[in-house]
Amino acid sequence: MTGLCIYGVGALLFWPAAVKRSFGGFCGATFIIGTGLGSLESAANPYLAVCGPPKYADMRLNLAQAVQAVGVVVGPVLASQVFFKNLGANDLQSVQWVYLGIAIFVFTLAVVFFFAPIPEITDADMERQAQIMAGNKATEGGVSTPEEREIKPITSQWPLFWAVGAQFCYVGAQVAVAGYFVNYVTEVRKGTTNSMGANFLAIAQGCFAIGRFLGAGVMKYIVPRKVLLMFFSGIILFQALAVGLRGNAGLAMMNLVLFSESICFPTMFTLGIKGLGRHTKRGATFIVSSIIGGAVVPPLLGVAADRFNDTGRAMIVPLAFFVAGWSYPIAVNVLPALRTVVDDYSGRGNTDQKVEGAQ
Repeated sequence: MTGLCIYGVGALLFWPAAVKRSFGGFCGATFIIGTGLGSLESAANPYLAVCGPPKYADMRLNLAQAVQAVGVVVGPVLASQVFFKNLGANDLQSVQWVYLGIAIFVFTLAVVFFFAPIPEITDADMERQAQIMAGNKATEGGVSTPEEREIKPITSQWPLFWAVGAQFCYVGAQVAVAGYFVNYVTEVRKGTTNSMGANFLAIAQGCFAIGRFLGAGVMKYIVPRKVLLMFFSGIILFQALAVGLRGNAGLAMMNLVLFSESICFPTMFTLGIKGLGRHTKRGATFIVSSIIGGAVVPPLLGVAADRFNDTGRAMIVPLAFFVAGWSYPIAVNVLPALRTVVDDYSGRGNTDQKVEGAQ
């Protein structure tokens, strides 16, 4: 509710910013909205992950964010064709009313959540769930169970910080690819205008949304860590091809990159907080804060594009960050210390190697 209220305040501030035609006011309002959304995601993602059977936590979050991905596709279309159609350069009246409507909706939603009988999940609840899922299992070679991992202070939760670092690299590269998608297409595909490039981006965002729905469905039959590795490996392959290919082939690779990106953020999020117990909320906040990578990598891509005078070749910058982020999906499938935690806490057991004496 706090996140929703902050978001609503930010949306309301667009009205005076528009009246005064203040660029600083718009920036301030946008910052407040971002703060509200960050708070909202920090609270909603772990809540969705732990509220329900742990076995389907990854599916739940992917499905929820698949709906968000649909909004990414539909939102710009509504904005350009309905809300902001036929506006003059200095006409901000529609902007005022749109953000007022958003504020009213958000505050209404906050009131609904205030009165709705939604249970509060405490740190003690998360600790108890982690211990139950661990089942006091013995492990080989000193591999920690979720129960043992939870007892440690959060500064000793190295799997969490590996997930944070991977998420930083991944989100930075994802934002860079999306931000320079139009530049890439207009350069590598002759005759493509900015308007056509924007349409191609909308199609690619549609592939992104489809990937999330498809990935969530696959997770019902394949453990999430394996699905994550498959999708992330696809990113590496298609992004590498996109660096060298031109024309429609390059465009196709970029669409496949966005398709492969689809499940990565929510899945790394849920895997990163598994077994944290009472540290789950703080751990979730750390992972959400890693999206600051989206402010770091795009400028680096821009510098490379200027240096090479070729956005296609400059795509090697996000590729490098994708490779760094790829380390986490590989590790969570290869290292017993990580694999055992995510499998046991998911209620599926270690699907690659059954521990002797485990139930």
